[in-house]
Amino acid sequence: MLGSLLVNSALIPIFQQEYRALRPRAPMPEFEIRFRKFVSLNTTIRLREGKLHVSLSDLLEGAPEAIHHAIAHILLAKLYRKPLDKATAQRYKRFTNSESVVRQSELVRQARGRKKISGPLGHTFDLEKVFDSLNRRFFYGLLGRPQLTWSESIAKRSLGHFDPAHNTIVISRVFDRPGTPLYAVEYLLYHEMLHLKHPVKRKGTRRCVHSREFQAEERRFPYWTEAMAYLKLL
Repeated sequence: MLGSLLVNSALIPIFQQEYRALRPRAPMPEFEIRFRKFVSLNTTIRLREGKLHVSLSDLLEGAPEAIHHAIAHILLAKLYRKPLDKATAQRYKRFTNSESVVRQSELVRQARGRKKISGPLGHTFDLEKVFDSLNRRFFYGLLGRPQLTWSESIAKRSLGHFDPAHNTIVISRVFDRPGTPLYAVEYLLYHEMLHLKHPVKRKGTRRCVHSREFQAEERRFPYWTEAMAYLKLL
């Protein structure tokens, strides 16, 4: 989070309405609602001493009233463990997955977020050399090279990812050691390079991260079977 804006009183009636719908007989709490300069499209709600503190990304300030109602319903339902209205949840998901909102979110994350870059040169492998080799062998040398970096920590849950907002591919440092076969590092980088070639597709509320074309091309990696077997050992 990079700071906050003034308290927004215009949304209080909306949250009160959604609160009453979920808790018809409970006393109405006091609300404090702020739009904050979050790095991403975040929303939070906390109950402190009988007062509900709501923080919303400033990207949501200009959203339609129906979306503000949806946000209020979702946050309150989760806080009080009430059933979530599926139609309301779908409405909010369609909004956040729309091209304009996704693009605006990426631009804000690019401007506000700070990406920790340790660099492509590791103790054992140089990601730039691996990228250039893969680019020549599988992509005719046509892929522009993004920022390449080893992760800050030895991560085993997130082995690699492509961050489009910062045009950066991150590979887990757990692979930067002498015992790692080259094909494992190549496969991880190759997978993330495919995200450059096959961007995420959106259809309604659905995000297609690994399309059929993506998966078919991924299987063409010569050591795909060996790489899968190696990754399972981690």
